[in-house]
Amino acid sequence: MAGNLRDRLSRIQLAKQDKPKRENTPPVKTSKNMRGWTEIDSLALKREIRGDESFIFPRNMPEAAGIVIPGIHNDCKYEDLLFFDLETTGLSGGAGTMAFLAAFGRFIKCGKEKSNNEKNSNEKNEYRLYITQYLLLDYPGEYVFIEAVLGEFKPDCTIVSYNGKCFDSQILATRCIMKGIMPPEYRHADLLYPARRLWKRLLPDCSQATIETNILGIDRTGDIPGAMAPEIWFSFLGNGDTGPLLQICDHNRRDITGLASMFGAMLNIAFDPIAAAKNISFDPELPAIRWHEITVRNELTSRLLETGKRFLCYAAEKECPRAQMRYAYLLFRDGNFNEGRKWLFRAAASAQPPLQAAALRSLAIDSERRLKNPSEALEFAERGMSLLPASYRRDEFECRIQRLRKKLEKPTAP
Repeated sequence: MAGNLRDRLSRIQLAKQDKPKRENTPPVKTSKNMRGWTEIDSLALKREIRGDESFIFPRNMPEAAGIVIPGIHNDCKYEDLLFFDLETTGLSGGAGTMAFLAAFGRFIKCGKEKSNNEKNSNEKNEYRLYITQYLLLDYPGEYVFIEAVLGEFKPDCTIVSYNGKCFDSQILATRCIMKGIMPPEYRHADLLYPARRLWKRLLPDCSQATIETNILGIDRTGDIPGAMAPEIWFSFLGNGDTGPLLQICDHNRRDITGLASMFGAMLNIAFDPIAAAKNISFDPELPAIRWHEITVRNELTSRLLETGKRFLCYAAEKECPRAQMRYAYLLFRDGNFNEGRKWLFRAAASAQPPLQAAALRSLAIDSERRLKNPSEALEFAERGMSLLPASYRRDEFECRIQRLRKKLEKPTAP
């Protein structure tokens, strides 16, 4: 990418040398051609867009919001969320990469606020998404551009991004430091990580566009790929053509709308995962395991604990082997041994040899210790070891098999 960037800059410089120079004016004067945009500076523009799509949310943030979306707290207000996305001059980061386009989205509540007597826990509110974009027209305007962007980061806001922790926020922080500006501090919820838990096994990849199209049903026909953003901006610097530049601005706006829609889908799962599964396609295994682990470890409310149990059972019934194993252990812990063994047998019939072996190991332990049946325990242990790939350590199985064989070889008392 560094070589490509160097070549592009060289081409831009050569193109500028061939054109007559204009004193005290920006290389390309485009604000009059950018309908809907207003000037912050001669080299930085801004526009505000009111979205048409409505978002219906529970009156209060779901109690389990932080379980499904790390970084979101249940005391967070919808109006405090700030959806954030950058378009940059490179796709791999680094000190030479800078942002030339930034978009922010905020939820604005529709309708009148109800009195306390009219409110109830099941009430849902309607919100609209308001989007603000900032566009940099040339390098000298970067300082003004960054200052305008930083003005969006309010003290109590929670940033919502997609891969923003590893990319967007790092680019912004680097450019702030290089311009002598203090980078902003904020709470950050990156939807990439919960998206992988929900959809990684259902989709060819977890790009935002793939999730929007295949899961959320969002039509992005005609949308220009975000990977073209660097080339479009560099071309704009050379020829002043605003057509492709406006297309990438529209792509950036649609990214914010899609991000808000993805957040809404995750929020529905947090509110009631089993009910949400009727309308939203997602893989329940990893979210169910995470939900149960967090509620047990942190001793959260009884309602969340009960939902975690039901969610784990739901995932087990959907033939998710790891969920079947976890649900079996939960039943054993509660003293429901017969039901727990049934789920271990189902996990042992899965198509994943390591999980099969783990289920058979648990059955061997139960047969030996609780049922006092070493012959059955040996059978389970031998079957389990035979399923383990050669790369796996078999020490535990070998020790168990040797001990059980010795126990069976001992003569029984007359």
